[in-house]
Amino acid sequence: MNPGRGKDELYRLVDALPEVKAEAAKKFLKLLLGASSKLLPEKLVEKLNLFERIIDSLPDATFVVDREGRVLVWNRAMEEMTGVKKEEILGRGEYAYAVPFYGEKRPILVNILLGNGTQWGQQYDKIELKGHILVGEGFAPFARGGRGLHFWTLAAPVYDERGNLLGAVQCIRDISERKKMEEELRRWSTRDALTELYNRAFFEEELRRLDRGRSFPVSLILCDLDGLKVINDMLGHEQGDELLRRAAEVIASCVRGSDVVARVGGDEFAVILPQTDRKTAEEVARRINEAVEKDNMQHPDLPLSISVGVATAKDASRRLWEVYKEADDAMYMNKLAGGKDPRAAVIRALKAALAEKDFHNTERMKEIACMLGEAVGLSREEMDSLRLLVEMHDIGKLGVPDHILFKPGLLTEEERKEIQRHSEVGYRIALSSGELAPVAPYILQHHERWDGQGYPLGLKGEQIHLLSRILAIVDAYDAMTSDRPYRGAMSHEEALEELKKCAGSQFDPQLVKVFVRLLAGEKGKL
Repeated sequence: MNPGRGKDELYRLVDALPEVKAEAAKKFLKLLLGASSKLLPEKLVEKLNLFERIIDSLPDATFVVDREGRVLVWNRAMEEMTGVKKEEILGRGEYAYAVPFYGEKRPILVNILLGNGTQWGQQYDKIELKGHILVGEGFAPFARGGRGLHFWTLAAPVYDERGNLLGAVQCIRDISERKKMEEELRRWSTRDALTELYNRAFFEEELRRLDRGRSFPVSLILCDLDGLKVINDMLGHEQGDELLRRAAEVIASCVRGSDVVARVGGDEFAVILPQTDRKTAEEVARRINEAVEKDNMQHPDLPLSISVGVATAKDASRRLWEVYKEADDAMYMNKLAGGKDPRAAVIRALKAALAEKDFHNTERMKEIACMLGEAVGLSREEMDSLRLLVEMHDIGKLGVPDHILFKPGLLTEEERKEIQRHSEVGYRIALSSGELAPVAPYILQHHERWDGQGYPLGLKGEQIHLLSRILAIVDAYDAMTSDRPYRGAMSHEEALEELKKCAGSQFDPQLVKVFVRLLAGEKGKL
């Protein structure tokens, strides 16, 4: 190596020191590297003493080894970092200086620079050669008395005035506080400050990652904290924030540690469940509802209400953003079905108006419909739609005159056509209301028949949606067992026999079998 270049590199190292140390170090180098090599003994001793004082005053832990790896210098900062006194280490080789850092004898940066154990460079978090200087970062688990530390380190070769390699010097700086701060910044860049869940940015990035991955099936659960705006307006934002924190804890407690739980909006949360099918995701949603009930027992004065929606991508053929939209729609349907959305006021108004023109026992119908829906394996979203459908299927009767609806005798052909139009009228009302739009097609089909002789479309068999086929059976059972202006109610047994007679013509025969089996022993309860 060119001696002039070696001097320049040493001066650059000194320039990197704090200002309070740099001047003394420059003075030392000037003396040490002076043109005259003929030194009187007292001058040599002065230089050596100055050298030792400078090395000991360096804030970074510093040591020097010769070409064979024997320790020549071990400063005070190194003693503090390792707990090893210079008297114990000077003159020792065979990687003894690595033990206080790693608990074993092994090459470290200074050895790698000298060409020994270059494969150990992989053990550093970062390592880079800048000219003749090797710079790295890593973690030493045994330093600081076993507490460990993150470090930044630099190793540089030492040459004589003729350019011969004498050894190498290594400086080690404790950057644990910096690393801790970086980790905190990294954490909070992906976390929601209020709930400490992941934030929307992290959630979206995770969706993009999983879209390209092999973790299918992937299920998403969306949760919405009902009534947060009302709580904020009436009780203040502190109470609203408390609800948000409780909701976050409840949701996070119901999933695996490897699942992603994020706050994706003011009152919205989302859960990503990799390698999770629809059935398992539905079970997680059920656990969330149960956890909400348990939490409310401890906080009766400020209960939680959470609407939940589930959707699943079986494979990569579906983009996860499409699945997210499906889960969001399911969550909204759950909110509407439970009457927990402010916009459900429209539905409540329609239900109140319909109650004046309806003979149905709606609560009993919902109970029976849900029994049948569970028996045939409806999803959570489908069950929410079924409940809403039961409540609103006859909404079109709002357009039928009272004298026809309540006529005690037989209807004329024109009157019958007027009543039959209620399916189409209900369909149009549901579409226009927005809130009922998801169940509008089922309202339109609820008077279709299995044999294709129904109205208004003449659909046949499985062309009719499953929810409409379920409702047709439940609607008929309720009508037969309720009093009407033109006839009295049938008995439970008579109604079941009538359903069996019409199985395969008016009703789905398989659904009738399940329905009859379910209700055969339910007379007293119903």
